[in-house]
Amino acid sequence: MKLGDPTAKLDGRLSLNPLHHLDPIGALSLLLFRFGWAKPVPINPGYFKKPKRDMVIVSLAGAAGNILTAFVCAQLVKFFPVLFQTYAAQQFILIMIYMNVGLAAFNLLPIPPLDGSRVLYVMLPSKYMHIYYTLEKYGMFIILGLIILGVIPVLMNPLMSFILNIIL
Repeated sequence: MKLGDPTAKLDGRLSLNPLHHLDPIGALSLLLFRFGWAKPVPINPGYFKKPKRDMVIVSLAGAAGNILTAFVCAQLVKFFPVLFQTYAAQQFILIMIYMNVGLAAFNLLPIPPLDGSRVLYVMLPSKYMHIYYTLEKYGMFIILGLIILGVIPVLMNPLMSFILNIIL
């Protein structure tokens, strides 16, 4: 679905080459702490025909892709069980399912810069926008703090269970 924003294309980000999406600090963090991130996809809502609606669509697209991938993996197990008779194949497909559901749930958390925060941003009354903008500056620190405190799994687990109950 094209919504009119050429920003990612102009930035050279419509590529399957992982190097175009690599965030150096996120990659270093992945090596050091087993938690990392990629560059966020650049978007400019000024190009959208219907900015609020289109921002929600763009924000939910990544999570929808993760959930679809997990669903397809679950269906492969259901309809082609002969492919998953080895322990390695079973572990691989389970990791694919759980990683994709986990990524979807994580990205739907309403904490900037995650996609869930963009959905929340669209729904916020304008008088509360200053709170969002303030949080946006410190989003990565908030996420890191919540990870260290063990809060992120508590927030993610109900959504992950809900999604897994639907697709499995």
